[in-house]
Amino acid sequence: MEIREQRAARQPRDIFELIGRREQIERMAHAMRAIAHPLRLKILCVLGEQESSVQDIVEAVGTSQSNVSQHLAILREKGIVGSRRSANRVFYSVRDQRTLQLLSTMREVLCGVPRS
Repeated sequence: MEIREQRAARQPRDIFELIGRREQIERMAHAMRAIAHPLRLKILCVLGEQESSVQDIVEAVGTSQSNVSQHLAILREKGIVGSRRSANRVFYSVRDQRTLQLLSTMREVLCGVPRS
């Protein structure tokens, strides 16, 4: 199989249809901007496939509670994370596990780190 055919087999054809879909492009761009911050990427890595309290996130990323809360608010506003309250604690989780797949793919493509 030629290289061009291999590449075509790997790329979903519908990605080329985005060019005429401004609303979808805008939505994707807003979501990418929401995760395109080092601290927000760290937060998403901490959350992974489990929910965590704000305090757990603060301890894992090594910054202040107010800083983490500000970034969680951005992620929540964009629908990337969800939250639930239990007594006086707030727990966060990634709403769609495909977001983690996206981050894994980005790491593989941009950093050259194979998936584990």
